[in-house]
This record gives sequence, structure tokens and C-alpha cells, in this order.
Amino acid sequence: MSGAGFHVHGPHDHELEHATQHAAAGHGEGAHGAAGGMINQIAMFTAVIATVGAIFAYMGGATQANAGLYKNNAAIKKTEASNQWNYFQSKSTKQSLAEVSRDLTPGEADKAKYQAKIDRYETEKKAIEADARRIEAEAKEWDEKSDAQMHQHHRWAQATTALQVSIALAAIALLTKKKWLEYGMFAVAGLGTVIGVLAMLHI
Repeated sequence: MSGAGFHVHGPHDHELEHATQHAAAGHGEGAHGAAGGMINQIAMFTAVIATVGAIFAYMGGATQANAGLYKNNAAIKKTEASNQWNYFQSKSTKQSLAEVSRDLTPGEADKAKYQAKIDRYETEKKAIEADARRIEAEAKEWDEKSDAQMHQHHRWAQATTALQVSIALAAIALLTKKKWLEYGMFAVAGLGTVIGVLAMLHI
């Protein structure tokens, strides 16, 4: 605020001004030049990491949504399988009743009629059972896909968190001019990138 005769500087305004002045004058050496180079390096690094972090965050959200969708598909398939097993049980009950009727019927013609029903129920039960087991397998497959997506989501979340920590270290390094913080910033960013690669490879 210079209109009142004084100017309030931000945390690193001085260094930004020095960096600009030295760049204009063509000076790249000395303490101010090193500070300016550090500022530029950290600023560029932060922009790149923030972009990568945004991509990781998007992928994390997408995999979480997929996990929910796949889990819902698994639930639907489990309901379908349950309905098939109920249908199977209904056929079994009818078959049992037909067997009792066959055994209690004295006439051979009636016995043959009930036996034909028993054979038909047995054939229908086999088809229903096969269908129920197929649907159960599909439900299991959707569950496994959901679990895989959740694992991948956790990887993306870990990678995003690491990059956020790296950006925080970059801000602290910018304010304190501590070189070890700058090294830590690069190390944590590298860790986050590795975790992101693992997520991309479904590991």
C-alpha cells in the first residue's frame, strides 16, 4: 500500500523484487542471484507438482466412483442369484411332492405321469442351478473389480497426499531459504510420483 507513503511487503516480496532486478541487470551470481534462482526453481516445481497432483486427485475420484458402481453391480447380481436359488428350491419342493405322489399312487399310468414330472423338474433344476452359479460368479467378479478399484483409489490418495506435503515443504523452503527443505521437497514429490506410478500399474 504505497499511497500512504509506505509499502507492506509479503513474506517473499523482497526476494521476488531482487530476483526481477537482477534478471533485468543481467546478474546471475551472488546471494541475491542464488535466492532468485531458488525462487524460480521452487515456483516452477510447485506449478508442475500441483498439476500432477490435480491429475492424481481426479484419478482417485474416478476410481472411487468405479468402486461404488462395481459394488452396486455385485449387489444386483447377488439378488439375482438369490432369486434363482429360491426358484431352484421351489422346483425341488414340487419334485419332492411329485415323488411322494408317485410312491402313493397305485396305478402304473399315474406313476408314469408323476415320474415324467419328476424328470422334468430335475432337468429344470439343473438349468436353474447352472444359471444361479453363473450369476454368483459374476457377482464375485464385480466384487473383485470393486476391491481392485478401491485399492487403486487408496494409491491415488496416497500419491496426492505426498504431493500436497511436497508443495507445503516448497512453501516453507521458499520462506526459510533452507536447502534441506528443498531437498525434502524433491524427495517427497519423488515418493508421491512413484506411488502414482504404482496406482497407474494397479500395484
